Amino acid sequence: MTKNQKLLMLIPALWASIFDIFITTFFQNPDYWKGDLSKATEGNPIGAWFMSQHVSGLFIISAFWIVLIGVLGYYLPRKLSKTFLLFCLIAHSYGASTWLSKFTGFWSLIVFILFNTILYVVLDESINRKQQLQKA
Repeated sequence: MTKNQKLLMLIPALWASIFDIFITTFFQNPDYWKGDLSKATEGNPIGAWFMSQHVSGLFIISAFWIVLIGVLGYYLPRKLSKTFLLFCLIAHSYGASTWLSKFTGFWSLIVFILFNTILYVVLDESINRKQQLQKA
């Protein structure tokens, strides 16, 4: 797989992760941002712990996680990379969907998951097509 193909495969997982982080930030209780750390709302126990330590905790763990997705997604062998990146896409689509369903309704979450699915399939097919052409 070429460098560009590896970078393309990162897009769906990174997009879903960044969207999940954004929506988690956006829908936090305003009291949390004023320093009441007990008001943090996060389903991931690791993220919740970081958020309970400091209001910047979400951003610290998120920056680390985004870098980790990029590094592992890029450098793992193809099959492991694809599995890891699909896991990240599904996990963060789920995480964001919990916020979407609660605050913006069912159809917004359906559109979000449909978009993520199409993005993954289109990029995967594009990469597979290019690999087949390179072999020919």
